[in-house]
Amino acid sequence: MRSMLSATAMIMLASAAHAQAPAQSTPVKPKPVATVPVRPAVQTPADTAKSMTQTERLSIQSDLAWTGNYNGAINGEVSDRMVNSIKAFQQTNGGKPTGVLNPQERGLLAAAAKKPRDTVGWKIVTDLVTGARLGIPGKLVPQQISDSGGSKWQSSTGTIQVLLTRRREEALTSAKLAEAERKQPGRKLDYSAVKPDFFVLSGLQSQKKFYVRGQLKGDEVRILTILYDQATEGTMEPVVIAMSSAFDAFPASAQAAAPPPRKKVEYASGIVVSADGAIVTDRPAVDGCLSITVAGHGNADKIAEDKTRDLALLRIYGARDLRPLPLGTGAAKSDLTLIGIADPQNQGGGGAVSSVKAATTQGTNNETTLSPSPGIGFAGAAAIDTEGTFAGLTQLKPVVIAGPATATSQAVLAPADVVRNFVKANGVSTEAGKAGDAKASMLRLICVRK
Repeated sequence: MRSMLSATAMIMLASAAHAQAPAQSTPVKPKPVATVPVRPAVQTPADTAKSMTQTERLSIQSDLAWTGNYNGAINGEVSDRMVNSIKAFQQTNGGKPTGVLNPQERGLLAAAAKKPRDTVGWKIVTDLVTGARLGIPGKLVPQQISDSGGSKWQSSTGTIQVLLTRRREEALTSAKLAEAERKQPGRKLDYSAVKPDFFVLSGLQSQKKFYVRGQLKGDEVRILTILYDQATEGTMEPVVIAMSSAFDAFPASAQAAAPPPRKKVEYASGIVVSADGAIVTDRPAVDGCLSITVAGHGNADKIAEDKTRDLALLRIYGARDLRPLPLGTGAAKSDLTLIGIADPQNQGGGGAVSSVKAATTQGTNNETTLSPSPGIGFAGAAAIDTEGTFAGLTQLKPVVIAGPATATSQAVLAPADVVRNFVKANGVSTEAGKAGDAKASMLRLICVRK
């Protein structure tokens, strides 16, 4: 009996223990967390344009206007119109319409714009009567007359006329002036824009196309009027856009239209062409210098120059360990490396020789342009082709922009044979062959002016 009770008790205790033990459960897998892939931000053509300098944007807009692809204000501001104009240019020239110009396309655009600009004789002038700054197609309107009320430029037959007038009057308003211009005899308006300080009108006037832009300041207004026969419309359309953007009725100073003054100290690059101290460089870079110093070697004398080709030959005396650059027979191929010395400000005060890539484009007058243009200091830099041969000398020339005045330059190439012939004509024997270590042949030139 006692054994049965013990066994029963043990069974009951075991059952109780089993009941108290936690029940084992099947593991539950966590639900997957929904994720959204993070994609890198795509840079738009407008973003690319905004990353450029103001000068480069102005230059692109100006060139697009001259090629007939852009009809907006040349002000350096990024817009859909600017991007679409780039795409139109790319499509016209068989490229992919990305809205972003690659170096080859940029060079092609610059060359394409130069031809119509040179054909019309584009120049920026300051009118001595009104003080206004404006762009004039000098070859189209060579005749000029002036009186106290303004100036007039016109073609020999009168088919194209440019008038600049001024007057003073109390309580002037752009709306009142625009209405008076609109009512001129024979005018039929196609477009008008009236703002508090300026107005623009365009349309037909007795079978001529007309464009009027007036600007107010205080009690004075200055008005630019352009009249041209419809037969000249193909030539005049980009000219009118350029003239509109270049017109500055009240420039900040009388010198607003003049090129920016040269700095007292300017830097350039020079190529050593003989072991006894002959150096060839870009002539404008060393023009008008009180003294020319070659960094690390002392003063240099200018012994020859070619004003047509813009080349200059310098000589330093007593220099040692100079490494002449072989002036080989390289050609202006599509891809070049420019070896030069940037302005000290662009390299933290240093004077290191550096290299940049550039693409070539054949422009008008057999001029080869380089794009993108290298920085200040690269005037006189050596251009080396993909085979390691000297292809020419880099020259920096001012750019004429149809728009706000700005200091900018474009790079062109003085071909190898031109440089070689210039040096040889001045009694310097040069080596032939590949350039090798071209950096060893580059020197910094320091021009000190008044």
